[in-house]
Amino acid sequence: MRTGFVSDELCFWHDPGNYALMLKPGGWIEPYNRHIENPDPKRRLLNLATTSGLLDQLHRLPARDATVAELERLHSAAHVAHVERTAAAGGGELGIGAPISSNGWDCARRSAGSALAAVDAVMRGTVQHAYALTRPPGHHAEPQRAMGFCIFANAALAAEHAVRHHGLQRVAILDWDVHFGNGTQACFEARADVLTLSIHQEAGYLQVRGAADEIGSGAGLGYNLNLPLPAGCGDGAYHHAFDRVLLPALDAFRPELVIVACGYDAGRFDPLGRMLLDDVSFRWMTRAAAGVAARHAQGRLVMTHEGGYCPASVPFFGLAVLEELAGVSTEVVCPFTVQHTMVPGHTLSAEQRSRIDALAAHFDDVRQRHWA
Repeated sequence: MRTGFVSDELCFWHDPGNYALMLKPGGWIEPYNRHIENPDPKRRLLNLATTSGLLDQLHRLPARDATVAELERLHSAAHVAHVERTAAAGGGELGIGAPISSNGWDCARRSAGSALAAVDAVMRGTVQHAYALTRPPGHHAEPQRAMGFCIFANAALAAEHAVRHHGLQRVAILDWDVHFGNGTQACFEARADVLTLSIHQEAGYLQVRGAADEIGSGAGLGYNLNLPLPAGCGDGAYHHAFDRVLLPALDAFRPELVIVACGYDAGRFDPLGRMLLDDVSFRWMTRAAAGVAARHAQGRLVMTHEGGYCPASVPFFGLAVLEELAGVSTEVVCPFTVQHTMVPGHTLSAEQRSRIDALAAHFDDVRQRHWA
């Protein structure tokens, strides 16, 4: 069993409240009891992994809570205390689009701790790869505040744990969630020991840019790369972006551990994204990330589950990722595989090619100028 898997029931109990009433407090729209960041997509992924028999072929890892000291490696003491106080008071809004209920403190610590447990298992050689089914997600959480459903920065905390606890000197975080990983960037933008790469839909989230000119600062100048893509990109654009930008940067950095912030909201059915990926896409992206880990990191790869809000597609996309990690094929037939070649948007357009090639030239120049 070369692939570890960690999840915990408490993470599914995280309750962000009533989404409709948050959009317009006091009314105007019929109440809807389910927040869009609800447990259904992730629980259904866990159920599919179980009923398919795949879970029996993974190494189950125990979840744990992140300690206050571990959270404060990247988050301010004020932010950590604010989360605890807000939960103790019954819940509330922690930041832009980051509400919690009374169990939010416990759930968020368990989610972050699951990512740390995955790193420990990989670094100790218990498994080669590990997948942390984390909830709430983390890549929007900044050092000083929660944001975008995210309370603590799970993937970033996992990278910091690898550096501080396991002594690594180079860790890479590849974020393919459809939204810009602003929290991860904020945690490491002034550091050169953690390379952050975010491929996302441009202008897709509130009050953050994720533009290609955001390349870090100070000692971290050049070690923060953002690859914003126009809405409507499919398999061809993502392939070209990996080949021209992401894989060359990762190979040049030579990480000792690869962490993937694995969101599924770039899937073509997702209500919060406008991209066209499917299970075929998530399979080859997983192979690409594992290939980098095999070349430079002794195969060490950790994935933290981020966004993905379609309860019908996320289970199949997640199962595809887990099958690729484990090198296992189940009897499950994804209903979207056969549709892959029928989607015209998967073809790389001339405009997409031109945009990605320009970004590739830009990032080549960034590496030549700023990388040691």
